[in-house]
Amino acid sequence: MDFQEEKPIFVQIAEYVEDGILSGAYPEDSQIPSTTEISVWHKINPATALKGINILVDEGVIYKKRGLGMFVNIGAAESIRSKRRRQFYENYINKVIIEAKKLGLSSEEVTSMIERGYGR
Repeated sequence: MDFQEEKPIFVQIAEYVEDGILSGAYPEDSQIPSTTEISVWHKINPATALKGINILVDEGVIYKKRGLGMFVNIGAAESIRSKRRRQFYENYINKVIIEAKKLGLSSEEVTSMIERGYGR
């Protein structure tokens, strides 16, 4: 994992685990790596790894089985997709729309540009 400076590391850890859930590396009701394993793999402070994992616990994506570790909740993948779709709209699409309006582009022109980008 290559950490980006613009996001806190604990947020990137949460996203890393989310990516694992979305890719199927961590199926629903399966165990995820411990915070110790995550901190050793990525050479980060265990408290930072724990902070990232706690984000996912707070969101209901993962849960703790006392004495066994952390596990992926049923419905976690769909929950993550839903959250990321909202973020995608807010972080990217909304900005594209605002800029397109400034440039006087129609929705058809923007759609055409997006379709051209998909064709690459």
